[in-house]
Amino acid sequence: MASTEQDAKQSEVTMEEIVALCKRRGFVFPSSEIYGGVGSTYDYGHYGVLLKNNVKAQWWRAMLQERDDIVALDSAIIQSPKVWEASGHLAGFSDPLVQCLGECKKRWREDHLREAVEAEGGDPSAELRCPECGGELSEPRQFNLMFETHVGPVADEGSTVYLRPETAQGIFINFKNVLSFARKKPPFGIAQIGKSFRNEITPGNFIFRTREFEQMEMEFFVPPGEAERWYREWIELRERWYTDLGIRPEFLRVRAHDSDELSHYSSGTSDVEYLFPIGWSELEGIANRGNFDLTQHASHSGEKLEYFDQQTKERYVPHVIEPAAGADRATLAFLVDAYEVEEVEGRQRTVLRLHPRLAPVKVAVLPLVSKDGLPEKAREIFADLRRRLPAEFDEGGSIGKRYRRQDEIGTPWGITIDHETMEDDTVTLRDRDSLEQTRVPVEGLGDLLVGKLEAPWQSPKLG
Repeated sequence: MASTEQDAKQSEVTMEEIVALCKRRGFVFPSSEIYGGVGSTYDYGHYGVLLKNNVKAQWWRAMLQERDDIVALDSAIIQSPKVWEASGHLAGFSDPLVQCLGECKKRWREDHLREAVEAEGGDPSAELRCPECGGELSEPRQFNLMFETHVGPVADEGSTVYLRPETAQGIFINFKNVLSFARKKPPFGIAQIGKSFRNEITPGNFIFRTREFEQMEMEFFVPPGEAERWYREWIELRERWYTDLGIRPEFLRVRAHDSDELSHYSSGTSDVEYLFPIGWSELEGIANRGNFDLTQHASHSGEKLEYFDQQTKERYVPHVIEPAAGADRATLAFLVDAYEVEEVEGRQRTVLRLHPRLAPVKVAVLPLVSKDGLPEKAREIFADLRRRLPAEFDEGGSIGKRYRRQDEIGTPWGITIDHETMEDDTVTLRDRDSLEQTRVPVEGLGDLLVGKLEAPWQSPKLG
């Protein structure tokens, strides 16, 4: 995408605006804030929990509900240290760390500093200086990203374990278990969502890069000769998942890794990237991992991790296609893409144009005034709707302020109960995006909204 388009995107919404909205409306806020916080750790508030849960639910829907060749798994966070020895994380999961020798003493990733110099048209091989204070930098040293801890009452060498830096290895070490009960044969996948931990040198940009994060990973096991075809298919499927949920295609791209970027085991890796306010950055990686992982774990454990085809009598170690996404990054991308400030009737309105299936609250029930039996009638309607879909009752403040509050959390529909409701049992249905208001009967209201929730939807920003 041209730089002018990138500039336009970055002027549309800043990360500061997203952070402010998230704090103001209870999506995300700094962890341990009353104690001054902990660097790059965040807590999700009510609406943030609901939004991220909806992102994860849509991922599960795409993996399990809409397919019959993928099964679910939830592996442990603490695994045998031998897992990380076999996977190569103990020996090679590290970043080049440099420290400022000048005034600020900050630590930096050397590769990130050189990328920044190159992006600005400088010579990436030239001597680096601290970007904070201009001081001299130390010689780079390799810094392992895994968090180390201990099991048992005594911390000694034999008790050392690690918080997992990725969920994928939990899938590989369970390949044999899943194969024994799932009644699947390649091509088939194992999917899981779970927390991972990386002691990042320079985390930042809100929830884009943190030390504790949630991954949505699937390992798709295929016959060796089919790996390239499935690699291409999963790139297309995963890109479409984001656009189907409202991400504008012009702010999404697939970038294939150059040969010098590829992991030693990968024959191909492509990133689905989104144009964040910080620029083009990875949302999800799709990798053709070959048979490296199963072969490594078979070698280190002594267990055979292969598939025997009863029909062809062929025995082989499956190759693996891995779509790996971050739930936190996806949540951030959906927030950024949905955010809009517009003028309505001479007043500014901040609105999150989230896909209805992602919206934390689907419908708000609002009595026009707090008298004449309207709150009681509204409570009846609310009680009925909340059994069908996530709903919220709101009677605090003027109706206009309540609409604005719901717009800011992305609620797609509002139901207003007024005096006419008491006469003919109809309500006003307000659409978040078009602002259209129509009278609809209370009877069948739940069915109407559930139907709208499952109907095809397109972001108004595409229009």
